[in-house]
Amino acid sequence: MRDSTPLSRIVLATVISLALSPFGKSAEPIKIGLLESQSGNFALVAGPKVRAAQLAVKEINDKGGVLGRPLLLVAVDGQSDNRRFQELTRMLIQREKVDVLMAGYASAEREAIRPIVDQYKMLYFYNNQYEGGVADKNTFCTGPVPEQQIDQVVDYCISQFGPKMYILAADYNFGQLSAKWTHVIAEKYKGEVVGEEFVPLSVTQFSSSLEKIQAAKPDFIVVYLVGDNHAAFFPQAQAAGINLPYATSVNVAQGYEHKRFPPPTLKNMYIAVHYVEELDIPENVEFVKNFHAMFPNEPYIGEQTEDEYIGVHFYALAVEKAGTTDKAKVIKALESGISFVAPEGRITLDPKTHHVTRDIRIVKVDENHRLSFPKTYSQVEPDWLSREKGVDLTKKDEFVQYEP
Repeated sequence: MRDSTPLSRIVLATVISLALSPFGKSAEPIKIGLLESQSGNFALVAGPKVRAAQLAVKEINDKGGVLGRPLLLVAVDGQSDNRRFQELTRMLIQREKVDVLMAGYASAEREAIRPIVDQYKMLYFYNNQYEGGVADKNTFCTGPVPEQQIDQVVDYCISQFGPKMYILAADYNFGQLSAKWTHVIAEKYKGEVVGEEFVPLSVTQFSSSLEKIQAAKPDFIVVYLVGDNHAAFFPQAQAAGINLPYATSVNVAQGYEHKRFPPPTLKNMYIAVHYVEELDIPENVEFVKNFHAMFPNEPYIGEQTEDEYIGVHFYALAVEKAGTTDKAKVIKALESGISFVAPEGRITLDPKTHHVTRDIRIVKVDENHRLSFPKTYSQVEPDWLSREKGVDLTKKDEFVQYEP
């Protein structure tokens, strides 16, 4: 039975009291539709994104808002259900008339709503690391893509451990396309995929997978497992005596497994990532302090949480530059090469692809689950779409997802 909860009860908005704010009663709010999974399989990783948006909105409103207007979040729960995402996207666009939509953790959620976004020409931010390839005039992706993660971590692990790898991936488009990327990048660095398996999101038992990994004898395991169910793999692997390095673009930085499981469950996991809470630079130290002051019960700030935070700031900067919330004019402003110093460091929106140029770090988890940063790749561009597919969204509108 579908949830019939009325809007007044499902909205978890950041409520702005105009009487107590620096804005006059006549100041019309700029409405940000925020659609994330605050319940269901992705709640652990997607729920904190709402808090990040709340912090960003508070910071911006405390400084006078945007164009003298307050930002207002209209936040609803997608319940980790693609059909629910579609229903709520239509509701936010048609009934709530939001000025911008920020939505989705899983790529399947993004692809479920992107046709609706394009139908209504809604400005849309997908604030999450993902498998890459989206070239969409209405869509801006603030998370890193394979040429900023998979390339670096596969290269690093081949150089450290050997060429043979086993891919264990979630069985939906993120995992499938990330695996495709891994094959391409393995060939680039003279690696060899000795086994591959796609795991449904409902799976919590991995005994057969562990047997296949042991039989394949890889030098390291490439894992693209997501959600609460899949996190069970790591303690099961430890119990089975698997003592191989892991390479990943998603774990630790998103699901903070290094905090949730006892050491040495994630020993020798390597992640290529733009952000983890432990990043020790002044901008992040300030961000972490402010975030936990506002949300003291939040256990960890993941990369997707920071992506949501920067998505709100990118939007606010673009509206200021455009001088209006008109979507076409805001898109043009976003395509001007907007740049600012985020908690992760300097970031810049690439006009051609609508993705972000940023620093990428190799992060290592040791036997005590402490993180170290053995290598940094400076200002890595999200250039696969423009370089290999000729994408330039400033010159030609597209609405597709390319595959390697």
